[in-house]
Amino acid sequence: MNKGLIWSKRYVCLNDKTDNTSFDTHYVYHTAWAARKLAEISPSKHIDISSSIYFNAIVSAFVPIEFYDYRPAKLNLDGLSPCAGDLAKLPFENSSVESLSCMHVIEHIGLGRYGDSLDALGDMKAAKEIQRVLKMQGDLLIVVPVGKSIVNFNAHRVYSYEDVIAMFNTLELKEFSLLTDDSKGAEFIIDASPEHVQKQNYSCGCFWFRKVESIYDNN
Repeated sequence: MNKGLIWSKRYVCLNDKTDNTSFDTHYVYHTAWAARKLAEISPSKHIDISSSIYFNAIVSAFVPIEFYDYRPAKLNLDGLSPCAGDLAKLPFENSSVESLSCMHVIEHIGLGRYGDSLDALGDMKAAKEIQRVLKMQGDLLIVVPVGKSIVNFNAHRVYSYEDVIAMFNTLELKEFSLLTDDSKGAEFIIDASPEHVQKQNYSCGCFWFRKVESIYDNN
């Protein structure tokens, strides 16, 4: 039955007639990059620490995922196990995690934005904890804002390329890819160079690290 137009029930949308579909470039590109890396790595199980809930919900259809968050998500999906976890004290034994991701997370640790305690070295401690739990030949996907080093309290930190390499100095870099912050249109660069980062203010750096025994033994 056609109820006709009821003016009090109006829901006016005036801004959807666009030439292209808009999207958050950081969150579309970095999750797409990470999904492709996981397809390449093909782990038996993956551990994620507080990354995009959409990434975890979708990729868990293909790879079993334990999804840890300071504020655990109430999700009921096959292949996905939501858990409570603190990046400053992960609930894993030394060298026990085969595959791990932590994307657009570590830059917030210690700034109090999400209810965590204030700690100027929170990100460094989190990086050390991640390296502790990663097993030999284990893979780590880290995504952080990169550009000119700065702390934008209490939102996030921005890192230089060198900052990130130093934070994860017991690991071997397998790939670095970059979503630029070009105001005329962001570009996603596979196998980007450190020089690309020097031209950025707030771009998205995607780092694939692997724990290699020879590097670990020297630290």
